[in-house]
Amino acid sequence: MRVLLMTNEFPPNIYGGAGVHVEYLSRELSRLTPVEVRSFQEQAFSQGQLKVLGTKIDVSGYACSKELISPLKALATCLAFNTQGIEADIVHCHTWYAHFGGIMAKLLYGIPLVITVHSLEPLRPWKREQIGRGYDLSSWVEKTALEMADAIVAVSSSTREDILRLFDVDPARVPVIANGIDTDEYTQTLDRSVLAKYSIDPDQPYVLFVGRMTRQKGLLYLLRAITQLDADTQVVLCAGESDTPELQRELESIIAELRAHRPGIVWIPEMVSRQTTIALYSQAAVFCCPSIYEPFGIINLEAMACGTAVVGSRVGGIAEVVVDGETGLLIDANISPAMPHDPMDPEGFSSALAEGIKRLIRNPELRKKMGAAGRQRVLDNYSWHSVAEQTLSLYKSLLHGHSVAEQTLSLYKSLLHGQ
Repeated sequence: MRVLLMTNEFPPNIYGGAGVHVEYLSRELSRLTPVEVRSFQEQAFSQGQLKVLGTKIDVSGYACSKELISPLKALATCLAFNTQGIEADIVHCHTWYAHFGGIMAKLLYGIPLVITVHSLEPLRPWKREQIGRGYDLSSWVEKTALEMADAIVAVSSSTREDILRLFDVDPARVPVIANGIDTDEYTQTLDRSVLAKYSIDPDQPYVLFVGRMTRQKGLLYLLRAITQLDADTQVVLCAGESDTPELQRELESIIAELRAHRPGIVWIPEMVSRQTTIALYSQAAVFCCPSIYEPFGIINLEAMACGTAVVGSRVGGIAEVVVDGETGLLIDANISPAMPHDPMDPEGFSSALAEGIKRLIRNPELRKKMGAAGRQRVLDNYSWHSVAEQTLSLYKSLLHGHSVAEQTLSLYKSLLHGQ
């Protein structure tokens, strides 16, 4: 079986969980069957049964407004994917950026289309701030792709519920296959050189945030919680990739104001290496994931694999990964149905985050116990090899159905020809 994965992100150009997913899924799948990855990046290489081909579209001649460049570039890249020719038996797309490529591959090359849902456009209304009317385009592409896909992989049960609620799809076509984690790579390390590099005091506990500077990740609510933390608690903010310059300035201003009045706030405004992130996870007293929308939240798996207790918002897949009171603490975000994914009581949410962090910071034995339980939960339940096997099994079921349909059509044609 020849598998084609279409994706915006692929190493070394990764900025979110979808890119991490494609990286490890392609690696594990290629141990079972030939896999080709087509990405939006300028790259080309092959290793064993894995082949990667990137396509970098030149947007220098685009005369449209700035916010429309990204969505139009996505469509142009997807068109290029199809003009390059496709010899795969199945196409599997990740994020709306690649969905148009899958739509065309299904229609033009007659192969089954699989989509993994890492997030849903209707549940990210703040994207309009980033891409303007391009958000209408991304929403249309996503809806069209999902409703014509042969299978839609949901990364969590809550994501599956969202898909069935928001789109006209057959529930039988929406299996749940959770993300995985490489527990050999993500394991505790006590290398203090990373702490020294960023001026983190190794003798004082710190709470860690890792994520993009987006409204979705809820960084604003953690920032508001900082003033309520104990004075000797450090806060390490590993935050990069802001949605908009306006949001970047807003968050930078808040961080600057906090740092002017409180010591121990370490801001790392960039995407750091994986080895650095693992070292930061490993030595944090608490990892905080204050997201207001999170279909899965692979960063929580990463922290748990490194033996760190989690304080996370009780939304989406976070509540399926983190076991409240066992591997961490879940904080009710009280999301308003009238205002998608904004807490109804923002100050209350921030205060609850602060209380959860303080509870674990003040109780080293409890957080150590939770960290160990989190590591064991990851070992027991989340494996990329298992994800790959489940995904390959899904592919096989679709190809079997596809071949039966082709045989039936051939029979009909022969009967008509006989008449």
